[in-house]
Amino acid sequence: MKNLKNILMQFFIVQDTKGHDLIEYALMAGFVAVAAGAIMPNVSSNISVIFSKVGSSMSDDAAS
Repeated sequence: MKNLKNILMQFFIVQDTKGHDLIEYALMAGFVAVAAGAIMPNVSSNISVIFSKVGSSMSDDAAS
């Protein structure tokens, strides 16, 4: 019975697609930021600072 429960849980985890939209929006935001940095060189330094802050925040959260 326990094996059947584990198999069903794995099936439901594979079928879960709730996080896909968030990833797509994050990729689109990153693309827009890179394109804006390429078009407007003044903005590229600000974008770099923002990505550095986000990266350090994510690594701090992953460490805890």
